[in-house]
Amino acid sequence: MYAERIEKLQNHFKSNNKFKEYIGHSAKVHSVGWSCDGKRLASGSFDKSVSIYTLDRERLNKETTFKGHGGSVDQLCWHQTHSDLLSTASGDKSVRIWDTRMQKCVATINTKGENINITWAPNGDTIAVGNKEDLVTFIDARTHKIKSEEQYNFEVNEISWNNTSDLFFLTNGQGCIHILSYPDLELQHVLKAHPGTCICIEFDPTGKYFATGSADALVSLWDINELACQRVFTRMDWPVRTISFSHDGQLLASASEDLIIDIAFVETGDKIADISVDAATFTVAWHPSRYFLAYACDDKDTYDRKRDAGSLKVWGFQSD
Repeated sequence: MYAERIEKLQNHFKSNNKFKEYIGHSAKVHSVGWSCDGKRLASGSFDKSVSIYTLDRERLNKETTFKGHGGSVDQLCWHQTHSDLLSTASGDKSVRIWDTRMQKCVATINTKGENINITWAPNGDTIAVGNKEDLVTFIDARTHKIKSEEQYNFEVNEISWNNTSDLFFLTNGQGCIHILSYPDLELQHVLKAHPGTCICIEFDPTGKYFATGSADALVSLWDINELACQRVFTRMDWPVRTISFSHDGQLLASASEDLIIDIAFVETGDKIADISVDAATFTVAWHPSRYFLAYACDDKDTYDRKRDAGSLKVWGFQSD
């Protein structure tokens, strides 16, 4: 049933496996993400800045750099239907919202701690940000006011809403996924997902699955309605830091300190392709309508090995 599709995808990437590299920062890139229309790619860095690139058919062009954060930009996420709006979480105890059309920061929301992760509800109403002290702050995306704060007594790693914005998910240090109703934040389920810390979580665009990456080097795929684990992806040897579903929900990219990024076929776990990298990978993100994968590694400068390269790469361009 899937053999034909798997072969077709494998063949696609045999002839579309070129990457292009862009130097946008003076220190390592922590987070990359595409705007919902796929026209822009953003990167957030340890150098406190956010770079915006525009995608023009087969190349990226640097459009602008946003400065203003006083600390490392650890994670960013775009509004899921408004292609100009981007939010960033920083170690400077603030969240910023940027408008790429006006090319400026339109809101700064001060929070209690050093922020490490951020997610924007798919309906656009709320931004949630988590800090190093496991406090999650919910921000009204229209008024830019804090709606509520929730303190957890366990290590909160990544946070995310489901695609309908009525359930809120947290991954934690005990290998569990906590599922809360939203907006009332009542605990609905605790899934024991992994023996090791649950690091990242991602929802597939079709609304069928979510996946989590763990310190045990595994990625688990869950049926969102049954809350049952469908399969486990086992090709990594190191803690899985970052995962991303392709626009059609067929592919799942996973990355870690392994020197490859794994591209798996979601329905069977078969390997479709892999991307060789030179260092640990912090962030991966599929384009919202094409088979382009943006990613950033802990690369060092070619000439000065003590310096970070500050680069990001996009893979999936046609090979010559």
